[in-house]
Amino acid sequence: MTETKNPFLEPYNTPHHTPPFHLIKVEHYEPAIREGMKEQNEEIDAIVNNAEKPNFQNTIVALERSGSLLERVTTIFGNLLSAETNDEMQELAEKMMPLLAEHNNSISLNEKLFARIKAVYDRKDQLTLNGEDSMLLQKTYDGFIRSGANLQGEAKEKYRRLNTELSVLALRFSQNLLKETNNYELSLTTSQLEGLPESMLESYAQTAKEKGKEGNIITLDAPSFVPFMKYCKDRTLRQQLYMAYNTQCTHDNEYNNMDIIKQLVNIRMELIQLLGYSNYAEYVLKKRMAETEESVYQLLNQLLEAYSPTAHQEVKEVEELAHRLEGNDFQLMPWDWAYYSEKLKNEKFKLNEEELRPYFELSQVKQGVFGLATRLYGITFKENKEIPVYHPDVDAYEVFDEDGSFLAVLYTDFHPRAGKRSGAWMTSYKEQWIENGINSRPHISVTMNFSKPSAEKPALLTFSEVNTFLHEFGHALHGIFANSTYATLSGTSVYWDFVELPSQIMENFAIEKEFLNTFAKHYRTGEQIPAQLIQKIVDASNFNIAYTCLRQLSFGLLDMAWYTRKTPFDGDVRTYEKEAWKKAQVLPSPAETCMSVQFSHIMAGGYSAGYYSYKWAEVLDADAFSLFKEKGIFNREVADSFRRNILSKGGTEHPMTLYKRFRGKEPGIEALLRRNGIIN
Repeated sequence: MTETKNPFLEPYNTPHHTPPFHLIKVEHYEPAIREGMKEQNEEIDAIVNNAEKPNFQNTIVALERSGSLLERVTTIFGNLLSAETNDEMQELAEKMMPLLAEHNNSISLNEKLFARIKAVYDRKDQLTLNGEDSMLLQKTYDGFIRSGANLQGEAKEKYRRLNTELSVLALRFSQNLLKETNNYELSLTTSQLEGLPESMLESYAQTAKEKGKEGNIITLDAPSFVPFMKYCKDRTLRQQLYMAYNTQCTHDNEYNNMDIIKQLVNIRMELIQLLGYSNYAEYVLKKRMAETEESVYQLLNQLLEAYSPTAHQEVKEVEELAHRLEGNDFQLMPWDWAYYSEKLKNEKFKLNEEELRPYFELSQVKQGVFGLATRLYGITFKENKEIPVYHPDVDAYEVFDEDGSFLAVLYTDFHPRAGKRSGAWMTSYKEQWIENGINSRPHISVTMNFSKPSAEKPALLTFSEVNTFLHEFGHALHGIFANSTYATLSGTSVYWDFVELPSQIMENFAIEKEFLNTFAKHYRTGEQIPAQLIQKIVDASNFNIAYTCLRQLSFGLLDMAWYTRKTPFDGDVRTYEKEAWKKAQVLPSPAETCMSVQFSHIMAGGYSAGYYSYKWAEVLDADAFSLFKEKGIFNREVADSFRRNILSKGGTEHPMTLYKRFRGKEPGIEALLRRNGIIN
């Protein structure tokens, strides 16, 4: 039997050199990763041993271009660990993660390599570098400093060891959460599902059928969990599902993340203290628009002060409705919030999210979102079934610019499944860069967990899911329009508290009548969404907005509490969490629940000491979108400016420079407060 070729080690014979997913098997990853590390080590040796004097091209650019095979393999492997994983891949990840961490350490801690980089950096004022070249030089030098290049002896070895431990722990954290989510199911009879709309009854029955079981199955995936909490009349069942969701990874089993959290936060603290920082937040914020933890807390506290009175009034209104329906001795608990909030919204605005679903059929929403990009930027999307995909649910599109030139590949992956983690995200399978005059275009992916089609109906989205689509598509546009010389500075490679601006600005379109009228049609009749229904959406757009804001602020406070620590943590995780965010809590917090053990954003993602970015980006997007509102939401001049000054620039300049070039001024919180009805 002849050994099959490893597709990673062959030229990709696919449209636009997209990954040949149809050929890739689990056994291909390890040899390709090992070969990629070997190749990059040889490339690094060539840089280090170059007899020529270090200069920008033979050192900085050569390093930037190194490791192409390894990058190609690990990008696909890492993305599929989130989007289409299995036990075999997770076992391989546990095996390879320490090797990859050690490989990266060997580069960042290579004294001879850093000496060459420093030699170029020390002469930067004598070099005639353009702005992007200067940014790459600065980012490369800072990256090595921030990765321990200046450490000596035992400190350097300790850094290397801790960094490897950190990568393994972060992976284990994510795997535990995915397994906990997948392992839970609540089996109920139809009679127990009183209050649930027909669309959800069909969905729960479909889930049971897919699992080869009778009746209805509710899972902890968002399209299953969220409607259940909003509509299920049985309070005991709501409490049961709420507690299942909010106690994930706290149980006495192999998926418990309590100790892993302690190790993660302590190792991060120890790592940066080796580099001379007092805490992890100080280290992170040096490369953020906020710059200091004082600035972050100033933002969080400003918003807390502005929104708290309204949030408490919103809770009071929901409580009053619950008392009217259930009696004055009824205590509103977290598992009641979505249920009674939905009833109050129906009462105040005569708006039931379920009556919106028929107008938000997924393929129509997709056309609407793609059409918005066409109207704003002139780009078009053409499905290409010749492009391989990693799962039958995934569609692949070619994206073309207004002049017909090829811009990008876009993958869309919409529905939950066992091998996909929860949430929604944008990523890339290939970044954009320019080399030898050739603009190598990106391969972008948006991955979500939307309501699935049933046997009787197509996928009908909630209004919240439409918002999520717009959000992730905004990230996608940031990748699609990338136009930088270097992949390191391309697309979403920007300061973390700037990366959410392109995504969150897109959410503003969800309540614009002109946009909704372009695609929202009843999936059966073709009838356009009624004007009065759109008005209800607009009228309800700020419903419980302050409560939602405080919820986000609580996450930001929790994040900062974990990463402003200057001493190791060995206390009770639940107690620490509840103390950290108590001033932003407006409902009782059950003792058994714990957010930190499933807070992937800050424990295993890129938002450690950065979750405030979502609120900072809301400030930016409200201020930026006010220009669209002033000039017209489809105004091409404003859109072209946003593309030219923000979306295409990536990390080639400081984000505030880019923002002011687009907006003409620095942002303030007034536009956000005005949009949310907090001030007039």
